[in-house]
Amino acid sequence: MKFSIITPSFRSARWLPLCLASVADQGVEVEHIVQDSCSDDGTREILAGHPEAKAFIEKDSGMYDAVNRGLRRAEGDVLAYLNTDEQFLPGALGAVAEYFREHPTVDVALSDTIVTDAEGEYVCHRWSLTPARHQLWVRFPVLSCALFIRRHVVWDLGVYLDPQWRDLGDLFWVMEMVRKGVRFGVLPRYTSIFTDTGGNMGLAPNAVRERGIKWQMAPAWIKPLKGPIIVWHRVRLLLRGASSQRPFDYSLFTQNSPRERVTRHAARPTSFWRGR
Repeated sequence: MKFSIITPSFRSARWLPLCLASVADQGVEVEHIVQDSCSDDGTREILAGHPEAKAFIEKDSGMYDAVNRGLRRAEGDVLAYLNTDEQFLPGALGAVAEYFREHPTVDVALSDTIVTDAEGEYVCHRWSLTPARHQLWVRFPVLSCALFIRRHVVWDLGVYLDPQWRDLGDLFWVMEMVRKGVRFGVLPRYTSIFTDTGGNMGLAPNAVRERGIKWQMAPAWIKPLKGPIIVWHRVRLLLRGASSQRPFDYSLFTQNSPRERVTRHAARPTSFWRGR
């Protein structure tokens, strides 16, 4: 089983080496496609030092357009996209491959994510849930770095990201998958690291604006049910056990260790993400 990982890149030289390293040491057949929008911060030099990655340096109309370009070039059986400030944990792709082999009817595998700060220290964890069509207007139950898609979902069903969005493309991507009857499954394992850098796009003013647009698009009957939907989302997380996670170790690349993973400890695991 071959993986294609797409990384959209623009002036992310600080984080890109860590992302590249986390894909390169997975121990599975993988092509890493980096779609860089002509960065001028040293990204080209970094990519030149990583011949295992396929670099395409060309202007695009935003992150989701870059991801689509990579998806169209992808040759793998399983597709995913990983932002430059995200990483895969050791053995992540091998676990995803095994999950797909054991669940041949699953089209999209959702896994779990560890959120860290810029130094790689634990912030919280996010456990995925299978998406429900109408609940998606209120709660998005997966981070994109923990979403793995069989090739036919993109290539045969034509489920690409909508580049009109700058920050909420993931949400509408998954909504389209649900609308087309894509079958989801949950792999109960941490596969990914999301780095809360403080400058993530999801916290930017445009993301706030787009969330307002999304809420205007939501069916009228959803709005009075926002509270109960949030409660039900939390109940589903409790049933999965997200609030009872025991202390654990994890391994990642950091700014101080860009070529060798270091082990960090989550002493007080929590699913609470302050400010989110």
